[in-house]
Amino acid sequence: MSDTGTKRRVKTRPKVERPRLHKVILINDDFTPRDFVVTVLKGEFRLSEDQAYRVMITAHRRGACVVAVFPKDVAETKATRATDAGRSQGYPLRFETEPEE
Repeated sequence: MSDTGTKRRVKTRPKVERPRLHKVILINDDFTPRDFVVTVLKGEFRLSEDQAYRVMITAHRRGACVVAVFPKDVAETKATRATDAGRSQGYPLRFETEPEE
């Protein structure tokens, strides 16, 4: 038997990497009221009252706390909006982002 010119085609799919995730981190300060921090966490990150309170207390006790993990552009947008919310009220509230390991 002979091959009559039929070649086997192999489909190759380009390997697509998932976007690298970034952590949004709440940085503690001694000036922003706790209630305001909880309000920002609930509004920007859609945390429940209890979750927001726990994140705020953890940042208060340890100096910082990871709030959530998102793709880079979402993390940076949320961190900027949350930081700006504090600045608009005259508070030094600060959120940062960093790549997840």
